[in-house]
Amino acid sequence: MNVQLNPILYRLAALSLVGLIILCLAWELFIAPIRPGGSYLALKVLPLLLPLRGVLKGNVYTLQWSSMLMLLYFMETVTRAWSAPNPLSVKMACIEIVLSLIFYVCAMFYLWPAKKAAKQNKKVQSLR
Repeated sequence: MNVQLNPILYRLAALSLVGLIILCLAWELFIAPIRPGGSYLALKVLPLLLPLRGVLKGNVYTLQWSSMLMLLYFMETVTRAWSAPNPLSVKMACIEIVLSLIFYVCAMFYLWPAKKAAKQNKKVQSLR
């Protein structure tokens, strides 16, 4: 499948994933943890580490499933932004919302040509 994919979208998705990992660790350990000294919520970074290698390589399959994973982070962060008692936590949640949306949108638009070509290829195969 010879498809032209946009490298800027891939780089933005990769940068937002790395930024999200750094933000989540900093937020839960240092900046505004739920408990003083850090909390176990820092472990929420572990699922983000799973797709990191594939996203950094631009793997189409990894970008597909990690975009679905990113929706979980978006939902969690919207909930925390809505209910956080600490104004600093609200700011951190807003940053996480932006990073997760950047990843999701960039991944979707990066994958769009590949999905379109795969659908076209499937249509051609079914005609044979």
